[in-house]
Amino acid sequence: MKELVKLYPEAAEAMRRYFLERMLESLNDESLPENFKEYAREKGVSMDNIIGMLEGNPRATFDFFDDNELYIQITGDNLSGWYWEVEANNDNKCSTRKQAEAEAVEESFRILNERICQTKL
Repeated sequence: MKELVKLYPEAAEAMRRYFLERMLESLNDESLPENFKEYAREKGVSMDNIIGMLEGNPRATFDFFDDNELYIQITGDNLSGWYWEVEANNDNKCSTRKQAEAEAVEESFRILNERICQTKL
């Protein structure tokens, strides 16, 4: 997944900002101590955090892609295989659900990075 972040830096940065924003929103909880809130704000969300999430649980990124109008579909089962689809890219078969999720996330990164780069032109 490190390669993914290097290949698609614009999408990776958008994801980092997204999860930083979610983390900061969660700090509005009055039951959290102020010193913890300040520490969390200073620490932020690093690219290493994003890479770890992508490697450990790619499904955690689905809401981010939904917010960017990239809808990941995963269907199938352990007997017939797992299929993923993003936009019109379908019929992508994998042997495990986690592999299908990872491949769909990679394709979503590619598409989002392309969109961001095009809007900067």
